[in-house]
Amino acid sequence: MSESTVSSRPGDLRVRRLDAADAKDIARWDAFVAAQPEATFFHRTAWQDILREVFGHRTHFLFAERQGAIEGILPLAQVKSRLFGNALVSLPFCVYGGVVATSAEAAAALEAEAEALAGALDVDHLEYRNLTPRHADWPRQDLYVTFRKEILPDEEANLQAIPRKQRAMVRKGIKHGLRAEIDSDTQRFFALYADNVRRHGTPALPKRYFDRLREAFGQDCEILTVVDAAGTPVSSVLSFYFRDEVLPYYAGDDVRARELAANDFKYWELMRRACARGLKVFDYGRSKVGAGSYAFKKNWGFEPKPLSYEYRLYKRDSIPQNNPNNPKYRLMIATWRRLPLWLTNRLGPLIVRNLG
Repeated sequence: MSESTVSSRPGDLRVRRLDAADAKDIARWDAFVAAQPEATFFHRTAWQDILREVFGHRTHFLFAERQGAIEGILPLAQVKSRLFGNALVSLPFCVYGGVVATSAEAAAALEAEAEALAGALDVDHLEYRNLTPRHADWPRQDLYVTFRKEILPDEEANLQAIPRKQRAMVRKGIKHGLRAEIDSDTQRFFALYADNVRRHGTPALPKRYFDRLREAFGQDCEILTVVDAAGTPVSSVLSFYFRDEVLPYYAGDDVRARELAANDFKYWELMRRACARGLKVFDYGRSKVGAGSYAFKKNWGFEPKPLSYEYRLYKRDSIPQNNPNNPKYRLMIATWRRLPLWLTNRLGPLIVRNLG
């Protein structure tokens, strides 16, 4: 993509592509993200390298600037496969994305550049994973919601805010002698995660993806693992930290986790520690409406908020449904559950890289 200018007068807005080797522009981009209330963890520049290096996706991180000051950003990546089609997405493997801008002019310029890029790449559709609606006339995916809730400043107040039934599950986990540990690597987490997703019939992301997340985000990417009284890992969660928020993002559980109430204990420990750190928001993340995780989060007293995933369709008649709810994947899911773990761990990354 060549640099574009909205008009030709001195001081006019320019749209540029972020160069992964330009440390100055990377720092400016991330400073912009840190300062803008609408920006999220998934707007950070490190995602550009991760998507390219781990999954091989072409990235197009666009920013609009005027007289050296950034006014807007739009991270994009192309996901192309024979099985799932060709798409330009903001942003694959991320639950939030889309434009963040301080002016309507910058937002319009970035989206115009994205549409031009979509045409040049000959994609089937363009997808924005917005927190709030931007295009009332675009097709929208109504499948996903997010769950966010304030973290109270007092630990006991947070416990009492959990509905009674789930609070009893937290206490059950405590009585079973469960304890939480912060891991220095992804070993225990990945073992639990990979086995968990296979049981649900979905392919696992590659271990090197999680290693890369840890490397790229440092202290802002943390793994908390719950062990039983004997020290055996039973549940684990990889969380992101952004400003005053904690975002539990990937998780895995042993088959014994349910009887030990390890899942409830895990999220309580994460919330309790976030409270001790002075954080303000617990972002329980995205769930599909009607899924088990949706019910679990509601039972914790969180209220769902619809996500505005908006689509510009070019070579499609309808929004893509590349998710386990799609009936055409039922046989594939049932078969996957019966495969040995070593095989699913080997094949999974080849499939999931194209889902995003």
